[in-house]
Amino acid sequence: MLTGSAVLAVVVLTGLAVLQALLAAGRPYGHLAWGGQHRVLPRALRIGSAVSIGLYAVFAAVVLGAALRSPAVPGWLQVALWVLTGYFVLGVVLNGISRSRPERLVMTPVCLVLAGCCLVVALG
Repeated sequence: MLTGSAVLAVVVLTGLAVLQALLAAGRPYGHLAWGGQHRVLPRALRIGSAVSIGLYAVFAAVVLGAALRSPAVPGWLQVALWVLTGYFVLGVVLNGISRSRPERLVMTPVCLVLAGCCLVVALG
């Protein structure tokens, strides 16, 4: 059974994927990502944003798969969920020290929510 934390994590990851799609398309939201140094991302970072969309999909699949807690769910998903939890905790720190004030104000709490959701699912 899916928990509210798993669903919230997927909703937030979907929102991040939408942001990355907009960044990859050249929209002027670069102040929210990649260090916030560019209003419109340069080509290399736009490619990075496109790759991020796929990563967020994998992250969502890991959270959902681990949340199912079925005997059919492979054990490595639980390990992957703990890795994701650590990744998002690191994201809290890195976004918290970003030079970009908008990135600090938006992405730090987003990573905190994702870390918390992953932790709740992992401990559940």
